[in-house]
Amino acid sequence: MSALLTTADLFSLEKYALTRQDFRQQVMTLKKNRQVNLGEHIRLLFENQMTVHYQIQEMLRIEKIFEAAEIQEELDTYNPMIPTGLNLKATMMIEYNAVEDRKEALSKLIGVERSIYIQVSEHSKVYPICNEDLERETEDKTSSVHFMRFEFTQAMVNDFCNKAIVKMGVEHSYYPQEIILDSLTQEALGQDFT
Repeated sequence: MSALLTTADLFSLEKYALTRQDFRQQVMTLKKNRQVNLGEHIRLLFENQMTVHYQIQEMLRIEKIFEAAEIQEELDTYNPMIPTGLNLKATMMIEYNAVEDRKEALSKLIGVERSIYIQVSEHSKVYPICNEDLERETEDKTSSVHFMRFEFTQAMVNDFCNKAIVKMGVEHSYYPQEIILDSLTQEALGQDFT
């Protein structure tokens, strides 16, 4: 479990300019074990306090934000992506290199975000609560980016952290997938519960 970020956790623009390369390298290293590929075209990045901190710092840098109210707005936007103890939170990306392939896939993958699941041992599958910030699909297509929250029971968390088999998959007719989570990723994500 990670605490929510406050303005006291953030670097000033000047300080971030000095530390950005090192901080970015730490975050990229951390992300390696927090990414799950479901087939060739769906990738989930499981967020935590550090990945969210990095996103906020990058937004402040790019937008040259230094006013307190605007900084708080960024915190309010991104803090909901930090896990809070009995959940995992992820950014899901649908990735196709060719524009036409992506366009066709997004029209066929409507609802895919709601068909993603995590199953810990023999417990029931956990499906995500999706896109709590705004609607990300139309009648014609889905978005290439979705935000999701997976809520678990304490028994599921205990088994997850005690190295029970964890499956992840997609139950969508256009893109069915299932994998077993590798041990390094499971260990990294298990830290979000403690």
